[in-house]
Amino acid sequence: MITKLINRILRRDPMVRHTVAHTSGAPKRVPKKSHRIDPNLLSKNAVKVTHTLQQAGYDAFIVGGAVRDLALGIGPKDFDVATNATPEQVQKLFRKSRLIGRRFQIVHVTFFGKSQPEIIEVSTFRALLENAGEHVAENGRILRDNVWGSQHEDAARRDFTINAMYYDPATETVLDYHGGMADMQKKTLRMIGEPAKRYREDPIRMLRAIRFAAKTGFTLDTATHAPIAQLGKLIQDVPSARLFDEILKLLMSGYSWAAIQGLRNAGLHHGLLPLLDSILDNKVSSKEAKDFVRIALENTDHRIQSGKSVSAGFLFATLLWPDLLSNWKKNIAAGLSNIPALHDAMDETIASQSNGMTIQRRFESDMREIWSMQPRFEKRVGRYPYRLIESPRFRAGYDFLLLRCANGEQNPALGQWWTDFIGADPTGQDALMANVKNDSGNPAAPAKRRRRRKAKIAAPSEDTAS
Repeated sequence: MITKLINRILRRDPMVRHTVAHTSGAPKRVPKKSHRIDPNLLSKNAVKVTHTLQQAGYDAFIVGGAVRDLALGIGPKDFDVATNATPEQVQKLFRKSRLIGRRFQIVHVTFFGKSQPEIIEVSTFRALLENAGEHVAENGRILRDNVWGSQHEDAARRDFTINAMYYDPATETVLDYHGGMADMQKKTLRMIGEPAKRYREDPIRMLRAIRFAAKTGFTLDTATHAPIAQLGKLIQDVPSARLFDEILKLLMSGYSWAAIQGLRNAGLHHGLLPLLDSILDNKVSSKEAKDFVRIALENTDHRIQSGKSVSAGFLFATLLWPDLLSNWKKNIAAGLSNIPALHDAMDETIASQSNGMTIQRRFESDMREIWSMQPRFEKRVGRYPYRLIESPRFRAGYDFLLLRCANGEQNPALGQWWTDFIGADPTGQDALMANVKNDSGNPAAPAKRRRRRKAKIAAPSEDTAS
């Protein structure tokens, strides 16, 4: 009776459409013995959110990528919950929650633990486009999504079959509306509905297809893959901020190198991110540049798969380094001295990325600091090493140097020297300093007397990326 009363109230809201009634498309109910989801991989906070909503009389399920990963035996990084409660109703149930989003309102419910806070994203079931025509552009792209619907409609609105499954922790049952479980067994990535139409609704889905294929190792089915080459230009109409978020997800998916190869094979890299053009185009990029980017991305993938942090600023610094190095050498050849040539190259390289997806300013300072630190690593006399090692970004710059050494661009002995210097006591550091004075690349300079103390080394942080 309570649920029926709530549903009657919901239907009075003009923005709520068919909140609970499932008129068609009954899901396949997959029991625990078939889906084999390990409850130990579940977030306790996500379960708490579904339980609280269900206790209040609403439907609530863990949904999307979390269910996909759980079914694959992978611990999800994030948990999303879908419900028939409106955002305002969800917010009333959770004290530490807030409404976000314009295109589609959702609720972020925050839980504070011993380590870092966990955010559970709660969204309301969405209506089909047929019920939301006034919110769609002439080219088919969705402009506004605050039109609620039934769970059946919500499932039909999701992009791929493997992302359209709903898991109820209370009954340990998966509701599978579009054969996602069967597609997982076949290792197939299949779009729900007519792919070309779905890509026009939201061109970002083309990038998501490449990212999911790289992450899961699944193959795009023929119908899902075919329209991408023709419709790829629609990505240019996506707002820059949203496009940046999606590219960042791709690069930090843990399978970035495979994803970038997927972009090239699908013809999606041109004009999307200018640095990708130079990296992936055989006519533009040298083997050395490709090797550097490959090593950097494989290193990033390894860190992410190992559960370690990665700085986006560091990642973009590595992707843009081949272009910056080329500009740096060009400026030196034009008569500029080393450091001014480097700083001009930084400006030139970042400016070249203004077309397509724009790298957000908050990452630019990290990139510049990492780049500007590179020539300083070669100054290993006097007070230079001690000053450099106390820099807040030292670890990021040092990791970047090691990548250059691994690629053969920089002498591996330089990276090894800094590795030894970091781990040495004051006496050992003095010995390293004394030995380096005879190196041809480091002119001798009288070392000033200093107090006998070990240099303070910047602690590893999110800037560390290798």
